Amino acid sequence: MHAEAEGRDVAWERRTEIPLFYLSLVFLAGYAVRVLAHAHSLWRDIAAITVVLTWLCFIVDYVVRLVLSRQRPLRFVRRHWLDTVIVILPTLRALRMVKVHDAVMAKRRDRPHRSLYPRVITYAGLSSLLLGFSGSLGLFDSERRDPHSPIQTFGDSLWCVVQTLTTVGYGDVAPVTVSGRLIATALMMFGLGLLGAVTGSFSSWLIQIFRRDDEEEPPGDAPSPGAPH
Repeated sequence: MHAEAEGRDVAWERRTEIPLFYLSLVFLAGYAVRVLAHAHSLWRDIAAITVVLTWLCFIVDYVVRLVLSRQRPLRFVRRHWLDTVIVILPTLRALRMVKVHDAVMAKRRDRPHRSLYPRVITYAGLSSLLLGFSGSLGLFDSERRDPHSPIQTFGDSLWCVVQTLTTVGYGDVAPVTVSGRLIATALMMFGLGLLGAVTGSFSSWLIQIFRRDDEEEPPGDAPSPGAPH
């Protein structure tokens, strides 16, 4: 009975993963319009409604998965802590890129799989871009209301996020509000892991390629047994 319930949970997640990923892009677009549009703009009101509706979809999906799993709420939260964080902060849904890839490949079983390292580089890179863009929006939305903050334009926020994700930290712009610093802290934690996965996988990929070339290289340059040294 438990296996059957878990199967329904997994089946639901597989069917809804791709639509929810597209909804997360809609959420991100609506959030961007709400943050960047003028204060008294019709597009800003439409974007706010879009954000609320897509957020409700994420909450409904979370509740359905909780019911289908037939687990206690606390245990479900512990086992799906990332999903819980994403429901609270939907802009972090880019971190589920691997789940989206699994759902896509499940529908394309006839296509060959790419090597592990290029996949890690691709999905970690895309996740970093989406996370950086959403973090820039959140940081700008938090800091622009404080006149003492050096982040007063979206360009300043984007520059600060780039410094944070790459762990450079020039110090010319930095958040001063509590919410802005929390966003920067989250970017440090997630961004460092994602960029570390990209650089580590790229290095391992290069080593694998060079090793394969060495193994396939014909021994033409090796000296013959009777040749003088």
